Amino acid sequence: MAAETTMTDKLFRVAVLLKGLDGAVQLIGGVLLIFLPPDIVTRFAHAVVTRDLLGPPAGSLAGHFEEAAQHFASGGSTFVIAYLIAHGVIKIGLVIGLLLKIMPLYPVALTALGLFVIFEVLRAVQTRSIALPFFAALDVVIIILVLREYLELRRRSS
Repeated sequence: MAAETTMTDKLFRVAVLLKGLDGAVQLIGGVLLIFLPPDIVTRFAHAVVTRDLLGPPAGSLAGHFEEAAQHFASGGSTFVIAYLIAHGVIKIGLVIGLLLKIMPLYPVALTALGLFVIFEVLRAVQTRSIALPFFAALDVVIIILVLREYLELRRRSS
């Protein structure tokens, strides 16, 4: 098989590695949240907000962050932990499959990424998040790169 030399090949590899890093951070975060008491999470969120790390303390981003931490502390932790761990495991598994060029995983990855985009857009509408549309757009770019790589691999194998 030819060596990866095109810009698209390099972008594909970088995008997939970033997705893998994102998945690893989510997995580690989910596991850590199992062991962190909820009051530590809310104190951390309050410290971030009061130090203007997310803009002004009365701003919408800071408000969303603190609201999410309070929801977590008031019993919403199971969903958050399960979501982070599942999301992380799925991403890491798909990244490994894509880097190893396991052809049957490409459609699975495209479907999973498409579902992530739908979820991110729906959550952005519900929460008025400014970050989620950015992540959805990034996932759309990754979908395009994965699709191009898949079509190229199919073309080479036939």
